[in-house]
Amino acid sequence: MEKATRQHTKDHNRALVLSTIFANSQISRAEIARITKLTRTTVSSIVSDIIAEGLVEEVGVGTSYGGKNPILLSLVEDSRWMIGLDLSHSQFRGAIVNLRGVIRDVISIPVEGYDGNEALELLYRIVDQLMQKVTRPLLGIGVGTPGLVNTQEGIIINAVNLNWQNLPLTNLLEERYNTPVYVLNDSQAAAIGEKTFGEGYSPEESMVLINIRRGIGAGIVIKGSLFQGDGGCAGEIGHIVVVKEGGELCRCGNHGCLETVASAQALIKKARAGIRDFPESALPHEPKQIDLPAIKEAFDAGDSFAQKLVLDTAEYIGIVIASIVGVLNIQKIVLLGDMTCFGEKWLNAIHDSAQKYSLQKPMLNTKIEIGQLGENSIILGATAILATDYSLLFSQS
Repeated sequence: MEKATRQHTKDHNRALVLSTIFANSQISRAEIARITKLTRTTVSSIVSDIIAEGLVEEVGVGTSYGGKNPILLSLVEDSRWMIGLDLSHSQFRGAIVNLRGVIRDVISIPVEGYDGNEALELLYRIVDQLMQKVTRPLLGIGVGTPGLVNTQEGIIINAVNLNWQNLPLTNLLEERYNTPVYVLNDSQAAAIGEKTFGEGYSPEESMVLINIRRGIGAGIVIKGSLFQGDGGCAGEIGHIVVVKEGGELCRCGNHGCLETVASAQALIKKARAGIRDFPESALPHEPKQIDLPAIKEAFDAGDSFAQKLVLDTAEYIGIVIASIVGVLNIQKIVLLGDMTCFGEKWLNAIHDSAQKYSLQKPMLNTKIEIGQLGENSIILGATAILATDYSLLFSQS
């Protein structure tokens, strides 16, 4: 193990001070010292440096509890910008994001019908346009992508829908734009986004975010840190087999995976296949006209066919949540993605299913809830990885 140098200690202390300022809208030097257990002299020296960097500013005077009134500090949220990319939908979305997760500009381009090099060119087009709009020092580019990702090397091992295999996306973007790049799986990005920019999360809290869209994946946060597993592929819950006999073929090659029965795509497919047998249903009777909004409308209207289809997906999601809670005993499960449009009734059915298939004690204090950040969670998570890499903040001055 390498011995810590003076520079290591300085970098560690600086990150400690910055993370404390990030976690508070306004805070005094004395309060930072109390929280970090650093000396007031050390805190004052670090604060002077980061004020000089333009990252932090003095914003007013706080209440005194004896002695001089403390001067309050706050993050200068637009002192640095980042570019975040979400490649998980039928359209690629890119945004300029500041240090507080405020989106300053968004560009979307439909990706339907494009894959391979064509999809990569669409990605470049978005970043090119965003780069022209950047007027603050840029920390880097964060990317949330579907598929298996080697985050450490920035390689997309396999993204089936985009026909990308072993794509060295980090190297490609860093060479093209000469800025740091971080690439991670979309569900992992969503988990970090929710944890960093959502309200009510404690720094050391654990959570599992389940992203239910065309596919299904999970991002796992343990004691405040993203858990990616030994090979970086933790969270591929969409390919847990939940239908043992007669399950549908999944894009992974197995049969009966969670994605085949509980994703938005699976729901639409089942509705289209079954509508002929339910002439009284409020759903369109031309299968091609059935999409997620149509199913939601029928579900909300109390249509029995639509309700059975939707609540069947909840049953399977609950089964997998029961397994997750049994293995990890993480007590906060956050749901995100297209299927959350079915709201409280769907959520309650998931909770009932999870309770049914789990031991009582692990589920006792487990909360299952819908995420706060909606469609921006992946973009915000991809940029949160950059914003919390405090070494990058000091390479932009």
